[in-house]
Amino acid sequence: MEKTRGNQVDLLHGSIMKSLVIFALPILISNVFQQMYNTVDTMMVGNILGETALAAIGASSPIYDLLVGFALGIGGGLSIVTARSYGTGNRELLKRSVACAMLIGTTAALAITVLAQAGAYPLLQLLNTPQEIIGEAKSYISTITLFTLVMVAYNLCSGLLQATGNSLAPLIFLMISSVLNIGLDYLFIAKTDMGIRGAAVATVISQGVSVILCIGYIFRCCQMLVPEKKHFRVDKSLFLEMMEQGLAVAFMRCIVSAGSVILQYGINGLGYLTIAGHTTARKIYMFCNMPFTSMASAVSTFVSQNRGAGQRERIRRAIRSVIIYNIVMAAAVTVFLGFTAPALVSWISGSKETVILENGSEYLRVVAPFYAVLGAVFDLRFALQGLGKKILPLVSSLIEFIGKILFVVILIPHFQYQAVIFCEPAIWCVMAVQLAYSFLTNPYLRGEETGK
Repeated sequence: MEKTRGNQVDLLHGSIMKSLVIFALPILISNVFQQMYNTVDTMMVGNILGETALAAIGASSPIYDLLVGFALGIGGGLSIVTARSYGTGNRELLKRSVACAMLIGTTAALAITVLAQAGAYPLLQLLNTPQEIIGEAKSYISTITLFTLVMVAYNLCSGLLQATGNSLAPLIFLMISSVLNIGLDYLFIAKTDMGIRGAAVATVISQGVSVILCIGYIFRCCQMLVPEKKHFRVDKSLFLEMMEQGLAVAFMRCIVSAGSVILQYGINGLGYLTIAGHTTARKIYMFCNMPFTSMASAVSTFVSQNRGAGQRERIRRAIRSVIIYNIVMAAAVTVFLGFTAPALVSWISGSKETVILENGSEYLRVVAPFYAVLGAVFDLRFALQGLGKKILPLVSSLIEFIGKILFVVILIPHFQYQAVIFCEPAIWCVMAVQLAYSFLTNPYLRGEETGK
């Protein structure tokens, strides 16, 4: 039996794989719940407000992902350093890390808010957003980014709890937030004339409630995360470490988002039926991807804590274990999609068009075995971040970005959708090699760095 303190999973002792699975399971459920909520939210906007409102949200998504994703990436980087501080067993260092995370997170959120309010409309124009939806798109993104601080606070609180091995409490708060969000969506969209802005207001309010619940839980059940006034005195070395880690993760997210936008540009030239088939397949892809992203999140906390505790061999054993986990899960997904891909594409898309069904099904069946490689990319990237490496994970994102540009410029024009199907699996393989080499030659794991 794993040693636990309340809802905390002990990642520093005992069975490695059992601890990782117990810790990753609430994260997996959170991801599934969030994805289901997003689907319901999209359906509600489309069915009640119509295609124009739905298109307006879609048009604002790239901007939202880049701006808010940058802020949330900073929060993710900060929690990595906090988990490492927790692993040292030094509670004073932990509290100083939390205080530093609060200062950096607040500053980043306010900067993103100002940038979004000033730049949302020009960016929408730059993306050639149709005039009939640009007004609603601006209304949505301006409203939701006005409260970036709320979103950052929620994700930072969740990240801090996960840094101590507690992934269950964030799941509960997410479930409350999601249910409340759906109810408020119906209230503001169907029962008032707020239009698309109602969806943004519903999101902000529900996340605000979760922030209050999360902070209350931390004060009541996790006092080790509550800093005092003295902990807010700036520790220059700690501040720089957290800022560098936060910016590294934030830029990594932005580069990945930019690469996806570029790939979508290539897909857009293949016709609306191909776009529809690929869009449907990607929704199914995201659900199948969750067991791998959830385990990677667990690996991030595990490596950060054990790096703080100076347990090199435990980190090496964990990576070997999750590589086997990825292979087993990828085999299961491959068998599942081999039998169900056409039916799933037809169900999600609501279409019987041959192009949509064949393209979507082929994409899923080709990508499925490569989930083992993608899982390794996630795990190694997060492990390197947990070890304090900032540039090496960023290099993998640059490989992805450049690879997608090459596919869009050179291969997709000649090989059409076949190039789209093999684009990401090919890039994942290159990324996996770079990350595996970086992990295996890491000085700390090779015993060339002393101390914790």
